[in-house]
Amino acid sequence: MTVADTAVSPYQGYVYAYPHKTAYRPLSPRPALREVWAGEDRGSLFLYLHVPFCEMRCGFCNLFTRTGASEDLTTAYLDALERQARAVHGALGEASFATAAIGGGTPTYLTAAELERLCDIAGRLADLTAIPLAVETSPATATADRLAVLAERGATRVSIGVQSFVDAEARAAVRPQKRAEVEAALDRIRAAGFPTLNIDLIYGIDGQTPRSWLSSLDTALLWEPEELYLYPLYVRPLTGLGRRAGDWDDQRMRLYQIGRDHLLAHGYEQVSMRMFRRRGHGDAGTAYCCQTDGMVGLGAGARSYTTGLHYSFDYAVGAGQVRGIIDDYLREPDFDVAHVGFTLDSEDRRRRHLIQSLLQAAGLDRAEYARRFGADALTDFPELSGHIERGWLDALPDALRLTPAGLAHSDTIGPSLFSARVQTLMDSYEAR
Repeated sequence: MTVADTAVSPYQGYVYAYPHKTAYRPLSPRPALREVWAGEDRGSLFLYLHVPFCEMRCGFCNLFTRTGASEDLTTAYLDALERQARAVHGALGEASFATAAIGGGTPTYLTAAELERLCDIAGRLADLTAIPLAVETSPATATADRLAVLAERGATRVSIGVQSFVDAEARAAVRPQKRAEVEAALDRIRAAGFPTLNIDLIYGIDGQTPRSWLSSLDTALLWEPEELYLYPLYVRPLTGLGRRAGDWDDQRMRLYQIGRDHLLAHGYEQVSMRMFRRRGHGDAGTAYCCQTDGMVGLGAGARSYTTGLHYSFDYAVGAGQVRGIIDDYLREPDFDVAHVGFTLDSEDRRRRHLIQSLLQAAGLDRAEYARRFGADALTDFPELSGHIERGWLDALPDALRLTPAGLAHSDTIGPSLFSARVQTLMDSYEAR
């Protein structure tokens, strides 16, 4: 993808990891995890546990999750997760974790007792009370008993998906919830005493106006969240909104600018296009660096990162296919190998470092890049000159840093930096 191509829309795709799972393919032969992790730096890892269950499927959601899970299913899932944790622990050997997260889906779909067991399983690998632990929740499942378990077991950050405080907008996003229920959940989270509260909001919802967007922002600020994530609405294939037509580019960009400016004026700093942190709050004390450190994922939808291999289980969005993959996970006899993945060559290691750095407001440290890869990033990636010419990227002596306009176009800049190999794999992936 050239810079000229990205002028079509500022919303090409959200790059939260590189490469995306649609570039993964079945590994043959399946490498043993003990060999995959041999020689890796295991001194500052990220532990991620995936819970693929939700009480409902939002219209915009393309996460790997399913609804309507019975107690028998969640029990079977935790049984499989425990088997996987034992296998991974044996393969890793000596390892130290700098941070942990429980995501989904909605982890708090699990009961309080099931969350206790989930934390026990994670404890096979890391002491959750000694490191930052982030957990995702929803208004309907942020109950007092579940939150009490998370607080007792060391959770330091709770992220709640609100999306909008306007009931009509929530319905338009196919997220049926009432503002009163959301506010009660936020009160319970604050009462539980977690150091960091994050609130997710979405802009670009059908019928949303600058006035209603500001109203949601101001309502969120009443709880003085340490973090807010502002997400543009994406209408993706195979989601509840996927069959709708419409081009919201201008609306989304205008609402993004309103939200950004509003939060900056109310004591927040911009960390990335989506993330805003209250000034002075810090980064939760984690020593983990997503550009350089590894990740160990447990669960049907979790991925793991080493220097040369990213791996997971199969990936899907469609409900039937997700159910099938979860069923396969429950029956999996061999958690000692990597099943599906992507082997990073030298170019994609550089691209990953570039993308993961550049899409943060702090930018890419040029000296660190040169130390790691033996060249300057501008030499390795001459295509960056196009973003400089557009006014999206500043080439400073010590850093490459997105301008405010560049941050606003992060969802174009990220995809423009994919390698040809990754793009070809993604293009040939059969969506399910």
